[in-house]
Amino acid sequence: MYRLDLPWLLILLPLPLLVWWLLPPRREVSASIRLPFFDQVAQAAGIDPTEGSVIARRSWPQAVVEALAWVLIVLALARPQFVEPPIEKHEPQRDILLALDLSQSMETKDFRTPDGATQARVDAVRSVVSDFVARRAGDRIGLIAFGDAPYPLAPFTMDHALVRSMIDNLLPGIAGPRTSLGDTLGLALRMFEKTSVPEKVMIVLTDGNDTASRMPPLKAAEIAKDKAIVVHTVGIGDPAATGEDKLDVATLQKIASDTGGRYFFGGSQEELAAIYDVLDAITPEDQKELSWRPRIELFHWPLAAAMALLGAWYALAGIVGLIERRRRTAA
Repeated sequence: MYRLDLPWLLILLPLPLLVWWLLPPRREVSASIRLPFFDQVAQAAGIDPTEGSVIARRSWPQAVVEALAWVLIVLALARPQFVEPPIEKHEPQRDILLALDLSQSMETKDFRTPDGATQARVDAVRSVVSDFVARRAGDRIGLIAFGDAPYPLAPFTMDHALVRSMIDNLLPGIAGPRTSLGDTLGLALRMFEKTSVPEKVMIVLTDGNDTASRMPPLKAAEIAKDKAIVVHTVGIGDPAATGEDKLDVATLQKIASDTGGRYFFGGSQEELAAIYDVLDAITPEDQKELSWRPRIELFHWPLAAAMALLGAWYALAGIVGLIERRRRTAA
C-alpha cells in the first residue's frame, strides 16, 4: 500500500496563500524620464494616463502551474512510500549440540531391534538421532563426534539436512578407539561461547567411560553449569561390561544433575528412541518471530515532477516572450 511517512507536513499546503494575505506587497522604485510634452504624446497615442503604481499580476496559467508545483513539493516533503507485504523471520532461541561417542566399541552388535534381531550400536544411534534432528525444525543444531579426541563435525546450523547426512555417514573408530568425555565437554564450552541464544542444550551419548581426556568431566560440567549450559547424558551398551567398555553411570548422572539435565540409559533401539522422544518433549520448540515491512521511498517522483513542471513553464514563457519582442521589433 501507499502511505505518507510525514503526513503532518501537508499543513504547509496553504502557506503561499497565508504569505500572500499577511505580508505586504514588495515595492520597487525605478528610474523614470520626465517629458514636458507628455500630455501631447499620450494624446497622440490615444492613452489616458493615470496616477499610481504598476502592479505585476500573474496570469491564471502561471498561477495554476505554480500552485501544482507547490503541491508536488509538499507531497515530496511528506515522504510518500510504498509499503510492501510483511516479511516474517523466525529466529531460533535454542542451540542444541549433539555429542556422539564413536569409539571402537560402538561396533558391538548388542542392540535389539523391534523385530527381535540385533544390530550394531552405531546403527541404532544413526537412526534414532537422525529422526530427532528431523523433528527440531526450529532449533540450530551442532554435531560433535568423539573418541580419542572430540571433533566438531558441524557448527550450529539450521541446515538440518546437512547434519542428518553427517550422522548417517558416521563410522565407529573414526575418532579413535578410546573415549574423551571431559575434552568433549570442553570443546562444547568453546562452541557455545560463540552463540547468543537464551537456551543452550547439549546431549551426550556414550557407551564407555572416560579414558583419554585431559580435562576431568566433572570439572567441565562445573564450568558448563556456570555458563547455563544444560547437559543431558545418554548411556548405552552393556552395564555389566568391564575395563574401557564399562559405562561410568555415576559420572554421567553427576554431569546431568549438576547442569540441570537428565540421565538416561538405553539398552535397545526402542528404549533409545523413547529417550529422544522425552528429550524432544522437555525441550519444546522456542522461536522468536521478527516481522517488518520493507518500504520504498517515492519522494523523488513528485519532486522531479515539480521541477519539470516549473522548468517547462518558464522555458515556454521565455520562448513566448522572445517571439513577442521580435514581433514588436519587426513592427
